[in-house]
Formats: sequence, structure tokens, C-alpha cells
Amino acid sequence: MKMGLKFKNIFFILLGSAIFSFGIVHFNMQNNLSEGGFTGITLLLYFLFNWDPSYTNLILNIPLFFVGWKLLGRNVFLYTIIGTVSVSIFLWIFQRYQINMPLSEDLTLAALFAGVFIGVGLGIIFRFGGTTGGVDIIARLVNKYAGISMGKTMFMFDFVVITVSLIFYLSYQEAMYTLVAVFVGARVIDFIQEGAYSARGAMIISEFNDEIANKILNDMERGVTVLKGHGSFTKKEREVLYCVVGKNEIVKLKNVITSVDPHAFVSVSVVHDVLGEGFTLDENKKPIEH
Repeated sequence: MKMGLKFKNIFFILLGSAIFSFGIVHFNMQNNLSEGGFTGITLLLYFLFNWDPSYTNLILNIPLFFVGWKLLGRNVFLYTIIGTVSVSIFLWIFQRYQINMPLSEDLTLAALFAGVFIGVGLGIIFRFGGTTGGVDIIARLVNKYAGISMGKTMFMFDFVVITVSLIFYLSYQEAMYTLVAVFVGARVIDFIQEGAYSARGAMIISEFNDEIANKILNDMERGVTVLKGHGSFTKKEREVLYCVVGKNEIVKLKNVITSVDPHAFVSVSVVHDVLGEGFTLDENKKPIEH
């Protein structure tokens, strides 16, 4: 697109907005649960004055649009406009054409589903470069400049809003279940942000590094990086191999290593997101379609 926006990003921001709005209407509003951030404020106004969240969401976010434009850049600002407006539209639609699923007799389910729907929706929006305004903008700024995850930042804001909601209309039970929903949502957001794909990284120390590296390359078609190491006890310089494989390949990697050197030292760690050849790019540096 001429404005620098991607249709794929816009599609997923709209999808995330729909999932988020569905959760708010069908699990929060139907079961008298609050939420954090600006959404929690719109719900507070809804339960106290019966003000439609689809309208208050837009009104409250207008001042923050200017912050988004100044600090986040044009594309993020435009994605934020799309996300915020689409959330208001979907809130309006789902309120008028909603599915009746009251879970007031089982608030545990209501809280879990509220957290999952809100977390998945916001996680998709964030992953594709958008926000839904409000605290989402602040959380994105904190993540950008302070390195604190958006889920943790939003949880802190949510706690304040939920406390205020407790004072005005929530019962203690509803407030505690709301905290459960917020916590679940924050964890889901972080999970989606870090990447649903999980690989494994292996550090290998052996006397047969060349043989192991060649066997990994030939048998698994995975690259190996040679790092320079220094033994703190032996004081000897030695090479360390580092290799990233899919989580379904880790058993094969271990078998390859032990077939060459059964006494090799191997440390395996979880890799939340992998970019580059063999994972997101093919051998010709072209994107791999998953």
C-alpha cells in the first residue's frame, strides 16, 4: 500500500479486535467482570451510568492518538487508529447481536475465557504492529524504551483500574475473578508476542567438534556456529558449538552428538522465536510460508 501499511497486518489487527471485543462483551459484560486499562474505565462507566463502551472507548482514546503520532511513528499510529476504531465497531456489533452465555454461576470459567479471548486478541494486534489505544500505547512505549514486556506493564495499570472498580461496583469475589482474567490475559499476550513457535538451542562442548558439526550439517541440514570458549578451571581455550533446531528435532540432535562423542557436554535451552535461514527463510533467503 502507498501509505506503507500491509494488508496482512490490517487483516490480523481486525481479527484481533474482533476476538478482543467478543471476549469483553460475552465474558466481562455478561458476568459483571471488570478489566484493566482504558477498557476497564469504559466498563466502569457502563456499569455505573450505562454508557455504551463502543463510544466511550473512542472518546477516551482521542488524546492518546496525538501521543501515538509523536512517539510511535506514522505506521504504528495508523495501525492504532485501525485497531481502536475496529474495537469500537466490534463492541457495538457484539452488544447488539450477542450470544447469551451467562456464566455467573461459574465465574472461574468466565474469568478464564475472558483472559484467553482478551489475551489472544490483544496479542495478535500487538504482534502485527497495532494497538487498541489507551494503555496499549503506554505499554508499547514502555516496552520500546524500558524493555518491560507489554503484558507486565498492562497488568500494573489493570490493578489500579480494578481497585477503583472494586470501590464503586465490584464485589470482592468479582474483583478477584477479574484479577484472574487479567493475569491469564497478560500471560497469553506475552506468549503470542514471544512467538508460538518454540525451538531449541544447544551448546555443545566436545573433543570432536569438527566431526559433530559435519554430522549435524549432513544428517540434519542445520547450521552450526563455532564460538570461542575458555575453561575457568583448566584455563584452556576451546571451541563451543551452538546449534538451533526445531523442538521436534532435539532427540535426533542428541543422537547425532552421542554417536560421535557419548561424553560430550550438551546444554539445551528453549528458544521462543527464531528468525533466519532454515526457520523463516529458505536457502535462497526467501520467506518460508507456514
